Amino acid sequence: MEQCIADFTAYLRNEKKSPENTVLSYSRDLKGFCRFMQEAGVSDAAKVNRTNVMAYVYELQKQKKAGATVSRNIASIRSFYQFLQKKGMVTENPAADIELPKVEKKAPEILSLEKVELLLEQPRGEEDKEVRDKAMLELLYATGIRVTELISLKVSDLNLPLEYIHCGSEAKSRIIPIGAQAKASLHKYMERVREHMISVPEEEALFVNCNGRPMTRQGFWKIIKSYARRAGIEEDITPHILRHSFAAHLIENGADLRSVQEMLGHSDISTTQIYTKLTNQKLKNVYAKTHPRA
Repeated sequence: MEQCIADFTAYLRNEKKSPENTVLSYSRDLKGFCRFMQEAGVSDAAKVNRTNVMAYVYELQKQKKAGATVSRNIASIRSFYQFLQKKGMVTENPAADIELPKVEKKAPEILSLEKVELLLEQPRGEEDKEVRDKAMLELLYATGIRVTELISLKVSDLNLPLEYIHCGSEAKSRIIPIGAQAKASLHKYMERVREHMISVPEEEALFVNCNGRPMTRQGFWKIIKSYARRAGIEEDITPHILRHSFAAHLIENGADLRSVQEMLGHSDISTTQIYTKLTNQKLKNVYAKTHPRA
């Protein structure tokens, strides 16, 4: 089974061009399932049946794993067996009809505009690192892209004269405009800093670390958290909170849902609608606090 999982993750990475965090998530889930099956005496993927998968689901629930985690594991196993079916290695998918547990959608955490601005003001120095950090933070909030998309950007994906970035793979890409402040920060980074930071002239990555290599997810997480501490922001700041804040602030200021959906890269508009609910709730709270007869 281990070799089958390795083949599947190679397929996701090389053929489907899935984001690296997606590949790692599938790999982690399937390795856990593989260990469980080996302990049960089943090492051949073709010998796994529906009862085995249900036993694993029960084990996850017994460990008090969150509903979202259980659902993701079932989806990972299902996708794995779809791959094996296509390869002719199995005839049936043992996870095909297993019902996903209902997952209560939590409202995304967002920052107020004041806190976003406070965070973006923190890299104010003229050192190469702070100029780069300022450009990254401004671009993240200006476009709402995911951190994986941010660190995957190439220089060729940035068009400063026309004020947009190209984001995503060839199979699924989108064009996102950038605002004046992000443009100014990026221009400063490109003109004054990047050439000093890259280790080789042919480096394609837009953002690099202090060693001149492409920025990593972990590296950027450390950057954003350090500036959050510097700003005195108590919330647990993550790159995704800036993405949520980008969407919520756009809708608060009158952006239409379809445009926000396109910029975020959501395939289903229902995913984007949660930001409308957030802004509606904010309006209700303001009304309740300020209307004399509320």
